[in-house]
Amino acid sequence: MLEQIIRGKVFPFGKNIDTDQIYPGRFVELTDTADVARHAMEGADPEFARLFSHGDIIVAASNFGCGSSREHAAITLKSVGAGAVIADSFGRIFYRNAVNIGLPVLVCKGLRDRVNKGDIISVRMDTGRVLNAGGETLGLLEPVSDYLLNILRAGGIKPLLRKQLASEKFA
Repeated sequence: MLEQIIRGKVFPFGKNIDTDQIYPGRFVELTDTADVARHAMEGADPEFARLFSHGDIIVAASNFGCGSSREHAAITLKSVGAGAVIADSFGRIFYRNAVNIGLPVLVCKGLRDRVNKGDIISVRMDTGRVLNAGGETLGLLEPVSDYLLNILRAGGIKPLLRKQLASEKFA
C-alpha cells in the first residue's frame, strides 16, 4: 500500500546501478523473501542489507535498475522493506517491475546531489514534495499517472486486479 507520507533514512547511490548490483544473479535460486532481502544491493554495497531498516529510502542518480529484465531486483528491494526508490531516472523494465509489485519508484531530478547517507527525508505524495528533516523542500517529484498511482495504492498489479475482480458482478 502506498503511504501518503513516506519517511525514512537515505541510502544514496550513483548512476547506472544495474539489476545485478541490486540483486546479484548468483542468488536467483532463493525464493524465501527473508533470504532474498539479505542480499539487497549487495553488488553495490555489501553492508546495505545489514544497515537498512524497513521504510528507509534509496536515492540514486540516473538509470537506476538498468541491465537485465529479472524481476528479482525489484522484489529484493520490496523484500528488504524499501519505503521508496527515488532517482533521476530508471531502467524501463525495472521501473515497470517495481510498480507491478507495489514498490514506489519516483523521479526527482537532482535529489541525489542534495542528500547524504543517513539524512532523514519525507516524501509527500499529495504535494509531490521531498522534504528534509527541517521541513525544507529538497525537490519536486515528477508527476505519477493516476493509473500507476492506483497500482501502487493497491500494493501492486495483482492485488489491484483481485480487488477489481472481486467487485465485479458475474451474471
